[in-house]
Formats: sequence, C-alpha cells, structure tokens
Amino acid sequence: MPCEGCMERDNVSTGATMEFLLLGFSELLRLRVLLFLLFLIVHLVTLAGNMMIFVAVVTEPSRPPMLFFLCQLSAIELCYTLVIVPKALLSLVAVDGSTISFLGCAAQMHLFVALGGAECFLLAAMSYDRYVAICQPLRYAAVMSEGLCLRLALVCGLGAFAVALGLTAAVFRLPFCQSRRINHFFCDVPAVLHLACTQSYARELPLLAACVLLLLLPFLLILASYVCIAVALLRVTSSVGRGKAFSTCISQLAITLLHYGCATFIYIRPKSSYSPARDKVVSLVYTNLTPLMYPLIYSLRNKEIRGILRKMLRRKKIAQVN
Repeated sequence: MPCEGCMERDNVSTGATMEFLLLGFSELLRLRVLLFLLFLIVHLVTLAGNMMIFVAVVTEPSRPPMLFFLCQLSAIELCYTLVIVPKALLSLVAVDGSTISFLGCAAQMHLFVALGGAECFLLAAMSYDRYVAICQPLRYAAVMSEGLCLRLALVCGLGAFAVALGLTAAVFRLPFCQSRRINHFFCDVPAVLHLACTQSYARELPLLAACVLLLLLPFLLILASYVCIAVALLRVTSSVGRGKAFSTCISQLAITLLHYGCATFIYIRPKSSYSPARDKVVSLVYTNLTPLMYPLIYSLRNKEIRGILRKMLRRKKIAQVN
C-alpha cells in the first residue's frame, strides 16, 4: 500500500515535474561568503593540481604502470569535483538552497557513486601493482604489461558504472514524501534515502550491496596485497632496501586511508546514527579536501611525478626563451 504523505508519481512524468531542494549550508547564512570563497579556491587548486598531473603523465612518452594508474586517478578526481562542487557553490549563492530536478539528482548520484567506486577499484589495482613490483620484481615487466593495465582500467570503470547504475535505480524507485528538502549540498545516497516514505529496511539493501562491492571487496584486495608486501619486506635484510620499497607504497597508503576512512564513516554504519549536519561536514572533507590532498601527496612523495613535472617546466621555460 502507498504510504501516507508520499508522492504519487509515474515513470513518464516524474523526471519532468519532480524537483528536490538542496538546502546546502543554509543554516550558516553569515558564513556564506567565506564558505563560497573557500570552496572556490579549494576547487580551483584541486582542478589545477589534478590537471597538472594528468597533462604531465599524458605528455610523457614512456609511462610505467604506476604513472598510468595515477593518470587515471587524476582524471577521476577531475570529474569527481566537477560533479559535486559547482552545485555546492550554487547552494551557497542561493539563500534558500538550490533546486535540482529528479533526473539531475539521479544523474549526480550515479556519477558520484560510479567515480568513487572506480577510485576504490583503481586503488586495488595500484596495490596489486605494488605487490608485483616488490614481491615479484623479476616478473614485473611481464606481468604488468600495457594490455593488463588497460584491461584493469576498463574493468574499474565499467564495474563501478554498473554497480552505481543498479544502486541509483533502486534508490529512485522508492516513493518519496511530500517534503523534498535534501539536507545536503549534493544528492548523496543517505540524504536521499532519508526522504523515502517506506520504513522497511529493504530500502537500505541496495546501499549495503553497493558498499560490499565498491568498498569492502577492494579494501580486502588492498589489505591482502599489503600483507604480502609486509611479509616480503620483513625478509629484506638491508634497511636501505626496505626503506626504498616502503617509500614506494606510502603515498598510496595515505590515499587509501583518506578515501576509505571517510567513505566507511558515511556509508557503512547503522541507520540510527544518521545525522545530516555531521554528514555534511564529513562529505565536505570527502569531496573537497581529499581530492585536494591527492595531487599534493603524489607530487611530493612520487619521484617519477616530480621528475616529469620538472621536465615539463624546463620545456616550458625553453619554449618561452625561444
């Protein structure tokens, strides 16, 4: 039976007539200007940093597997911020929040989940690359071939796209109540689920399944890879060799902790602990500060990236002199 206060909708008219209201940070009216400027600066720096890494790696003639994956990671982060941040900035400009259509909200959720899931899978692929490089160094060139890297990249993207499509379809098939006010700055899954009229726990099963596929499964693969790496490093007698091997993994470990720490806090938790205000703060870190940290961590910790950036700057200076 339809729940009381739910919207009656059909598959034909919903996308054209139904809208959601993103409240954003409407409770912080006095800080709107400061938050807008802060978000804008972080957004521009994030775009510049990831674009710099992406262009630097693409223009490099010879790209080892790790640089190939870093290039893909930068591309994901570029799309990721473009999906979320512009609407968040708009919600700060509008005093009462900004509206988003039914289809627009579904598209934003799908892209957000797909890009975040692709990043999880990509981090697992990068951990496998480090496992082969450290545990099987003599077979590294043969195992991590260009064909395998391309197939891994394709599987990461298509797998995340399929899971995100299933989750989005399941969420937007639910009946929504008359109050269409999303207490968030984008169409995040828990915030939209909070509007569903049904009280059944079945509405959270698609989110649980997506968390298992996009978060738990890649995390277990990453954990298994680094357990094998740790065992291999314990057998290394030279402290210099152990330190050199560990330094190649520290960047990815930092990125993995940032990504999975925030994602686990938001999506893997009981329904009773849902708090819109707290979720917005964590999502703010997850969608703004974390993508900003990625290029900083990789440019500072990865010698190959630093070398490519130096070569790119030298080429630019020579071109200016000529």
